[in-house]
Amino acid sequence: MRKPLLTKLLAGAALVAAASGSWAQGQVNIICSVQAEWCNLMSTVYAKTTGTKVNMTAKGSGEALAQLNAERANPKTDIWFGGTGDPHLQAAEQGLTLEYKSPQLAQLYPWAQKQAADSKYRTVGVYLGPLGFGYNKELLAKRKLNPPQSWADLLKPEFKGEVQMANPASSGTAYTMIATLVQIMGEEKAFEYLKALHPNISAYTRSGTAPVKAVARGETTVSVSFVHDVTTEAVNGFPVGSATPSEGTGAEVGSMSIVKNGPNTEAAKKFYEWALTPGGQQFGLAAKQFQLPSNTQVPKDPRMTDPAKMKLINYDYAKYGASAERRRLIARWEKDVQNATR
Repeated sequence: MRKPLLTKLLAGAALVAAASGSWAQGQVNIICSVQAEWCNLMSTVYAKTTGTKVNMTAKGSGEALAQLNAERANPKTDIWFGGTGDPHLQAAEQGLTLEYKSPQLAQLYPWAQKQAADSKYRTVGVYLGPLGFGYNKELLAKRKLNPPQSWADLLKPEFKGEVQMANPASSGTAYTMIATLVQIMGEEKAFEYLKALHPNISAYTRSGTAPVKAVARGETTVSVSFVHDVTTEAVNGFPVGSATPSEGTGAEVGSMSIVKNGPNTEAAKKFYEWALTPGGQQFGLAAKQFQLPSNTQVPKDPRMTDPAKMKLINYDYAKYGASAERRRLIARWEKDVQNATR
């Protein structure tokens, strides 16, 4: 990261910390489920401006939930930041996270407030990211193919072995895809679709961002990805474009949760409040991540996700964020789709 940017971020964050009373000693242990540069920027600046020791571990949302479950009897984690909202709702349902109602809720977009209310205030929305497709423009041109514009387009024979998506057992991105298709098509037709898509999938990756990185490197033509992840690759100079499906699509409400009975609960609350401020929500953009932040006072960048330009479904976060529903849908995918012949 360039020094002028770090200096600017430090100055802004120091003002936020002073205004919000976030000056602190001690430490806070964070599982971070956004991109590594965002995690590192945020933790570095918070540590420097508050004097708090930050122990940050990067994990995907599925792995983060598994760790919190494994630590249930003796939690080592204080805050879980980022990642798709469904696992955060599952953690809330399972009693892994602390009920905490931020005084800043009124400053957040309605979708972020609803995430908090749906969880009985055991999590909160920190960003919004619609699901769509990434594609490599050069590979499409070489093969004289049009970019996919719909879920139906991904089934075309010309995309056989040319699409990557993540594994829903480890990736919130892929689970969001399954839940989205079930809500658009109905469960039976959604699984018929997933089985029909299977021959076109070259790999089910562990991470939700791995498919779009493969697209950027020219290793595959199309990915099922969050749109903001495609924008990041484009800004980094890769020949990629994005689209959202014409039939409609879902969106993640990236979330943040305080771990129940964590070792540093008061420090966790201070970090939580800081991360909801406009200053605390600047690190995604600084790290070239283009989700829509949840605080309405954050200035919009034209590269950020704009939900108004997409056909978003009325995604039922409460239903599809429930542990039993997630387990059931993933088990069905593993049985009916993952091991099917291509």
